[in-house]
Amino acid sequence: MKIYRSLDDFKALDNAVVTIGTFDGVHIGHQKILTHLKECAKKINGETVLLTFYPHPRLIINPDDDSLRLINDIDEKVSRLAELDIDHLIITPFSRDFSNQTPEEYISNVLVGKLGTKKIVIGYDHHFGKDRKGTLKDLQQFADIFDYSVEQIPEQDINDVAVSSTRIRLALITGDIYTANLYLGYPFELTGTVIRGDQIGRTIGFPTANLQVHEHHKLIPAYGIYAVEVHIFDHLQNITTGEYVENPPFKVAKGMGYIGTRPTVDGMNRSIEISLFDFNEEIYGKTLRVKFLHFIRHDERFDSLQEMKEQILEDEKQIRSLLF
Repeated sequence: MKIYRSLDDFKALDNAVVTIGTFDGVHIGHQKILTHLKECAKKINGETVLLTFYPHPRLIINPDDDSLRLINDIDEKVSRLAELDIDHLIITPFSRDFSNQTPEEYISNVLVGKLGTKKIVIGYDHHFGKDRKGTLKDLQQFADIFDYSVEQIPEQDINDVAVSSTRIRLALITGDIYTANLYLGYPFELTGTVIRGDQIGRTIGFPTANLQVHEHHKLIPAYGIYAVEVHIFDHLQNITTGEYVENPPFKVAKGMGYIGTRPTVDGMNRSIEISLFDFNEEIYGKTLRVKFLHFIRHDERFDSLQEMKEQILEDEKQIRSLLF
């Protein structure tokens, strides 16, 4: 998969088969659409192009609304799309100027001029251009003029995407990792940098890596204990600021993940901590991609550190039985 960080970096193709969207989660609903996109490209000997945006359009159109919570950060999304064999991924910076194009300008300048679209595969509810006034009808109206065809994704498939996204978010905030992963088609992930904490875990025999999640708007699962698999990268470049490295080297470890406010030690702020099993290397400053495999229990307050330690020992025993 070739990756471009703006439309200006992309050279228009002779036979582009295009779809557009945020594709947050790249879940089973999205995967169905992208499989169909590849089938369409194969029929006309074309190349697949997925146009997405960063930052998320809602952050630009409604900057005062802090309610957006993303299933993927941009780098997680790129990794997922790469596994689906899309030919070209364009991550164009979303701005008010971009959103203020008329529907005709958007079709002429972006779809035809920048991409070389010969076929666009789009949902019945897709909107674009100034005030989101552009619709499927506009795409169909200009199809003959600009020599491209339009295929509408069936309403049922679009509904499947919406249902999948809703169920994933609900499952994550309630700790139902099984359902979230079922609808994602892969384990939910958090990606971040290891930072120094107050090292309370070391005092009870459970040193942890404190994770600072990269994406401020990332959805964080329910507070509690999880069985996790961790991919450890020396450095994982951000696709929006540096050259993307396909399949960067990493080490794999398994362990126990904690999300919560550490009520037993009177914690006030949310903490995300990872205890790696049978792993003794220094990882401060490194990037972790934490894959959530099983939910063990909700966060709780204990009467003493010793009581908390005893429960963590039981948690570890249960997690090891699940992972090994």
